[in-house]
Formats: sequence, C-alpha cells, structure tokens
Amino acid sequence: MKTLFKLIACLMLMISVSSCSDEDETIEIPALEINYVNLDGVWKLKEWNNAPIAEGLYCYIELERKGRTFKIYQKFDSMYARCITGEFSLETDENSVTTISGCYDYGMGEWNNTYIISDLLETGSMVWTVEGDETDVSIYERCDEVPADVIAEAKSYDEE
Repeated sequence: MKTLFKLIACLMLMISVSSCSDEDETIEIPALEINYVNLDGVWKLKEWNNAPIAEGLYCYIELERKGRTFKIYQKFDSMYARCITGEFSLETDENSVTTISGCYDYGMGEWNNTYIISDLLETGSMVWTVEGDETDVSIYERCDEVPADVIAEAKSYDEE
C-alpha cells in the first residue's frame, strides 16, 4: 500500500512539473555595449530596408578598433567589386544613442550618412539606421572574415 501511495505521489509530481510550459517564456538575447571593441571585426550586410541582399551583390565592412579604420568590400552600387578604405568614429549622445560616421581615404570625402547603431546583440547582428531617416535600415551579421574570392574580385578591378 505504501508503494502505491509513493507511486501516486510520484505521478502527481511528474504531472505538475510537465504541465509547466516554456511557451510563455520569452528568450531575451543580451545586447552588447556599442563601442569600438564590440564593433571590431568583419560584418556582412544581410538585409537592407526589409529586403534580403540580391544574389551576386554583397557588402562586407571590416572595422578595426585600434586604428579606427574600415575596409568596405562591396559589389552593391556598381557592377564592379571594389574595396573602399578610410576611418570611422563613434559618438554617443546624452540619451545613450550611438552613431557611426566615416571619412574615406584619398580625400574622397565623408560618408553620405551618419548611422544610428542599435541592437548590437551577442548573437552577432546589429542594426544601422540612417540618422534622420528611420526607413533606411541595414542589418549586418558578424562573420569570421571577408571571403577570399571577394577580396580577389575587388583587387582585380583595382588593378585595371
């Protein structure tokens, strides 16, 4: 009889534990502080204005924290691949909004836009929104390196 009561008690415990659902729980992905250290590395443009990047087009941005320099490998606004270099800077205002802006090498001027960086997540993604235009949104994902074929393609056009 004692065994039967223990068995019933165990079954009741199992039922009460199994009835708890994880569906109501939301998983929150921690955000990283937006700074030079956390931006350091290679980022690939994954989505622009709620649309994936078309096949055959790409934009990789390599941010280097120590020198605050960038290299952009892109085949996005031209039919030819190219590598663009320069310096970038971050600014954080009194509302903790961080922006990134840049200046191209060889006297080519400043970036056309300043971008608000948001949602820098531990999962390796970040969002850039053009300051003053909330509809112009770019989503980047962290990657290990710029693919060798992309670098080679950009160099082949630079040599011509």
